[in-house]
Amino acid sequence: MALRDDYLGDFDPTLDLTGFSRAFLSRLMHEYNLIGHLLDRSGQPLVALEYGEEGFVRSGIEEWQCASPIYSRRMQKLMKFEGSDVGTVFKNIQLEVGAPQQFLDFQFRLDSPGYGEFWLPHCGALTDLERNGDEGKLTKLMCHDIEDPTFDATAAATHPKMIMRPVHRPPRNDSPVGNGKDRYPVCRWMVMLSDEVQDYDNHPNLAVMAQTHIANIDIAVPGDKVEEGGWDNYAGAFDPHCQFEDFSQWALVQLLQENAVQATMLAHSYTLSQTTNYGEEVSRRFTSQLFEGHAAVGVQRLQENIEGLAGNDIGTIAKVIQLHPIFQPRTYIDIAIEQLSDDRLRLSVNDCPALNETIAHGWFTQLGPEPHPALDALVAQVNPRAYCVAADDPGSARFAWDIAIDPGRAPAEAPIALQLARTSSGMDFKFEQRRLPVGLIARG
Repeated sequence: MALRDDYLGDFDPTLDLTGFSRAFLSRLMHEYNLIGHLLDRSGQPLVALEYGEEGFVRSGIEEWQCASPIYSRRMQKLMKFEGSDVGTVFKNIQLEVGAPQQFLDFQFRLDSPGYGEFWLPHCGALTDLERNGDEGKLTKLMCHDIEDPTFDATAAATHPKMIMRPVHRPPRNDSPVGNGKDRYPVCRWMVMLSDEVQDYDNHPNLAVMAQTHIANIDIAVPGDKVEEGGWDNYAGAFDPHCQFEDFSQWALVQLLQENAVQATMLAHSYTLSQTTNYGEEVSRRFTSQLFEGHAAVGVQRLQENIEGLAGNDIGTIAKVIQLHPIFQPRTYIDIAIEQLSDDRLRLSVNDCPALNETIAHGWFTQLGPEPHPALDALVAQVNPRAYCVAADDPGSARFAWDIAIDPGRAPAEAPIALQLARTSSGMDFKFEQRRLPVGLIARG
């Protein structure tokens, strides 16, 4: 089987993740990891604009507290590193959307099974606040008020007495809560088992999230291993320099799907938080705007960084949909893509767990016969004159929409949630290759 190192050429409707090489999938994995992280650059500002700092903090805490413990355990099981020590926590951090490799440049020191430290020479989230003029107020909300409870929620997923405590952290100024002007590294944390603390008390929404279809979905595990090289799991010793390039093609196919699960779980947790605090109408509106923005964010990152996805024709739209993380894993959101002509495409969604999700107002439970604004935002990010219409006959599919390009159509405007996300340095962040295929550290 010849594996593809890019997606140059025509759209291939039979292609899936298993048809790409380890090198390609490791690049795509970095993108999925960062795109998932950028979810909050679209969603949380919407809350802040309407409900201020208090709403922003509450939403950020509840979103992560009620998703990360579940997806952390899923990742441990998938990559075979279930455990109860600090090394297990560190492995989770290396593979999850909450800490996208390089953009949040975690460095680690594991002293013992019960103690270790991590520090960040570079933090893209902090960079966003500092370059946008924050003098410390918003930084404290992020690095103190939100991180304290969410870090402990992530740690407690491994052991109920696991805690994370700062050695120092931003804002990088000389205020009473700061760690010093231009402090480098920007923060440092201890992770440890402590008998002095009570078992972590989970947020009530965590139990609701645990019953969702996305929390319990099985991903598609490839059958035969079609390319040699790399780790098939993370059962071995903790490697402080681990990068996605270290994993095998077989493992990367699974990691890509699991990172997509993590992002969707965070989106559903976000929705649940808004419903709990502000009611059904607000939750549906915020979630719809988040869906629009996040769909477009993913397109922009993929087109700028994955070879073969640049362009603005109908075939490119098909390829972008095919590889977009919001449509993964296919065991959860079952789509079909058919190119009808040089200027027309059909996207169908079959009956699947995503359409029957237990969280009201989530991304896919908002879909219906008429195209959702998120679908229009996605295709318009490839070509601003592309649009979606309901298919005359969806056939056996639950829903189907035709996608067309009209040269005479007025260009679509970027949705507000995409405009908000574009204030983040994550939108134009460039990854570097830090590991060679044999697992050595790439230097220079």
